[in-house]
This record gives sequence, C-alpha cells and structure tokens, in this order.
Amino acid sequence: MERKVFELGDIVQMKKQHPCGSNEMEIIRMGMDIRIKCVKCKHSILLPRAKFEKGFKKVLRSAEAGASEGGLEE
Repeated sequence: MERKVFELGDIVQMKKQHPCGSNEMEIIRMGMDIRIKCVKCKHSILLPRAKFEKGFKKVLRSAEAGASEGGLEE
C-alpha cells in the first residue's frame, strides 16, 4: 500500500464529518500525534498518527501550493 503524503499546513478531507458538518481540516501540528483544526468552526482535535491516517481521505489544498500563489512576483 502506498504511503499517504501530507504536510504541515495542508487542508485535508477526512472520511467522517466533524459535528459542525464540515470534513475539511487543516493540519496544524505533526509528530507522533497530529493536531487538526476544522476549517469551518476552528475547533482543534489531537489524534494519534495511526488514527489520523485511517480517517484521512485526500489532500484538498497543499500548503506549499498556497505559499507559492501568495508570494510576490518580480
């Protein structure tokens, strides 16, 4: 099975919705545990990495793509 690729600052889609109705989460901390923040209501959740990877569906917006779009052009 292919290893899932995600980075700090990415907006990811989870398999299950948050109680507020959104399933878009932003990764705000990575390590043995991963802290994610709901994009809609700003509530944060700390999950063990294994549980996060099981519930992770796909990356919606990458942090590095957002940084390059907002940069200054010369």
